[in-house]
Amino acid sequence: MPFVGEIFSQLKAAAETKVLLEIRDGQVTGVTGGEFLELIRKARTFLASKQLRKGDRCGLLAANSIRWMALDLAAMAEGLIVVPLYFRQAPAELFAMVKDSTPSLVCCGDAALRDGILQNWPGGDPAPPHFLFDEIFAGVDGIDLDRPQVLDADPVTIIYTSGTSGAAKGVVLTAANVGFMLGCTSERLDSLMQGRSGQDRIFHYLPFSFCASWIAVLTFILRGSLVTLNTDLTKIASDMPATAPHYFLNVPQLLERMRRAVEEQIAQKGGLVLAAYSRAKAARAREKEKRAQAGDVIWQWLADTLVFPAIRKKMVGENLKALICGSAPLTPETQDYFDMLGIPVLQVYGLTETTGICTMDDPNNVAPGRVGPAIAGIEMRLGENDEIVVRGPNVFPGYWNRPLQTAEVLHDGWFHTGDQGEMDASGNWRIVGRIKNLIVLGSGHKIAPETVEEELVRHLPGAQQVVVVGNGRGYLSAIVTGNVSGAQVQAALDAVNPQLPHYKQVRAFCLRPEPFSIESGMITANGKLKRDVIAARMKSEIEDLYRVKQAV
Repeated sequence: MPFVGEIFSQLKAAAETKVLLEIRDGQVTGVTGGEFLELIRKARTFLASKQLRKGDRCGLLAANSIRWMALDLAAMAEGLIVVPLYFRQAPAELFAMVKDSTPSLVCCGDAALRDGILQNWPGGDPAPPHFLFDEIFAGVDGIDLDRPQVLDADPVTIIYTSGTSGAAKGVVLTAANVGFMLGCTSERLDSLMQGRSGQDRIFHYLPFSFCASWIAVLTFILRGSLVTLNTDLTKIASDMPATAPHYFLNVPQLLERMRRAVEEQIAQKGGLVLAAYSRAKAARAREKEKRAQAGDVIWQWLADTLVFPAIRKKMVGENLKALICGSAPLTPETQDYFDMLGIPVLQVYGLTETTGICTMDDPNNVAPGRVGPAIAGIEMRLGENDEIVVRGPNVFPGYWNRPLQTAEVLHDGWFHTGDQGEMDASGNWRIVGRIKNLIVLGSGHKIAPETVEEELVRHLPGAQQVVVVGNGRGYLSAIVTGNVSGAQVQAALDAVNPQLPHYKQVRAFCLRPEPFSIESGMITANGKLKRDVIAARMKSEIEDLYRVKQAV
């Protein structure tokens, strides 16, 4: 049975049980499995009234909500291909995606989103009809939920890539792709929860328009979990512990922010709390370096007893089993920091083209700095330039209307990810960087900038982004954004450079107080750097770095 039918069966079994909650304007509302099915039925009735054909595209432009997920499931059940659109995307990028996917209609969460895209619609191209959620969910009952529509081979969604290296491409995923992945993710969560009975409690804030986020929520619903949706990112710190989740999906940026917030609050407290915290951190560092001192055990015990439990409770509540982190590599230091607090962090790795996931940390065998082994049923190996290539039921059939680009990345069933990686003896993978991001110095040395950037960010708590440049030059330079001074950057370079081979050392830098943003078009919707755009916009500043300093 395709996954949509399995989800409907689970919701029927949970007809009287709360399955989804959302926190909006300080108020918590929710639906039982039966109430959620009624929302799906109303959306299906509306869609059926539009005389759409199987395979027609349905754009979905809205912030996260219970109704978003109901409409998504309704459209897929009706045999439509859902095109999720990120509600914070620039109008020009949204238009490009809509034009490329040619949806028969676009469903908008509110009038502001609808008007925003229509007011920026270029002349000469007719816009598809746009309908508001209030209209869609106002319909009466009428559709039989058991009416079969979806087959395993059917495309169910087109998710657009982040566009780090050019125009975004539409990734087609089938019901079979999604169904396979839901089984894999659910199995790994079973391992995490170790046979616990009752509902899993989950907090969720990442946009549904991101593949891994969408797969996660479908998994949670299929498992009969209680999912609480955050609808205001500024309230995460208060919403999260109130939800008391067992686990939830994160991006490294949030975990880094959580770490900094703890450090600041502990520093303000002072006294015994600060002393125990600081000395326990130092003791742990010495333990890892195998140079423990007398008294370290006492400070670690004191922090484990009095300080760390209070931090955990305030940060994530009392039920947490683990944080799950994806989207970008997490530094080993941050992963180890949360482990010190008694909060395991499990990493996942994947791309939209691999239905969001290729590897997942084994909860019983976590290697800090690595993203776990390939999940069962998926093959991963290294190709030319240590590129990760993947084969399995999770690999997409191709890009929407882009046969040439599809042929470039799919060879004999193997998907070429564009990521450089390495695997240890235990089968745990580490992601080194993107092949397209490789910097080739004038000397011929090839450098993945991500590893250097991560080290510098680790030494610059006030920095928002560090971008290493130097393609074709004699040495590397860095652009640093955020609230940092030149002296702080130089101190970071003095700490990092001696640990690197000469060709990886950063010799010059420039400061940019304003961080790169989605709105400026310099990072993608999921926070990845648009390096080509940054290089073009900051061409003058980059040229200055190489005019004022000679290569060493």
